[in-house]
Amino acid sequence: MTDTQPRADTPAVFTPENEPYLGRGALLTFDQEIPFSLWVSSHIAAYTRAHRDELTDLQHAACQIVPQGINLALSIRELIRQGYLFAALVLIRPLIERAAIISYICDHPEAVEKWKGGWRFRERPSLSTMLHSMARGGAEFEVAKDICEHYGHIVHGDPVSADWNRIPLDDGSLGYAVGKVLSHPSLCDELALQGWAYLRILVARATTCFPEVKPHDPGLPH
Repeated sequence: MTDTQPRADTPAVFTPENEPYLGRGALLTFDQEIPFSLWVSSHIAAYTRAHRDELTDLQHAACQIVPQGINLALSIRELIRQGYLFAALVLIRPLIERAAIISYICDHPEAVEKWKGGWRFRERPSLSTMLHSMARGGAEFEVAKDICEHYGHIVHGDPVSADWNRIPLDDGSLGYAVGKVLSHPSLCDELALQGWAYLRILVARATTCFPEVKPHDPGLPH
C-alpha cells in the first residue's frame, strides 16, 4: 500500500485553473454538458414548484431520481479535478443506476407503481435488464451484464477492483493509491466520458418527463 506522494509544489486543493487533467478532450465534453444539465434542472424545479399538485407519478419519480443523478455527476467531476480517480470510479455505478431507472420507468409506465411501492429489491428489474431496455434498438443483454459486472467489482471491493487503484512507483513496481492520482489520463478519460454519457441520458429523460419545460436556449449547449 502506498500514497501517491505528490510533489512539494502540488497544491492541496486544485482549482479549474490548475487541475491535473486540464485540457483533456473527454473532460471538456463532460464540462460542456454540465451547464445545460443545471439549466434544465433549474427550470424543471421552477415548474414543479408552480404545479406541485398537478404532477404525474412519473414526474414525482423524476423529481427524486434525476437530481440524485446530476449530483453524482457533479461529484464525479469534482473528484476528477482533485485527482481522486478511484473514488470517482466508484460513483459511476450509482450514476448509471439512476440513468437506467428513470429510462426504464419512462419506457415502462407500469413500473412506476413499483417505484411508488419502494422499488423493492425482489420486485424491481435488475440493473442489467434496465440497461438492456434503455439502449436504442436494444443492446445485447450480455453487454449490459458486462457493464454491471465491471462496475459491480469496483463498488464491492473484491480483488478485481484493486486493478483500478494501482499506480506505478518510482522503483518501477506497482502500489495501491490512498490519495490523489495525478498521472492516469486514460482513467480520467473513461470517467469523463461515462459521466458525460449518463448525465446526458438523465437530462434527456428529464425533458421527456416534463415536456412543458422547453430547454432550447440558443446560448446553451445541446
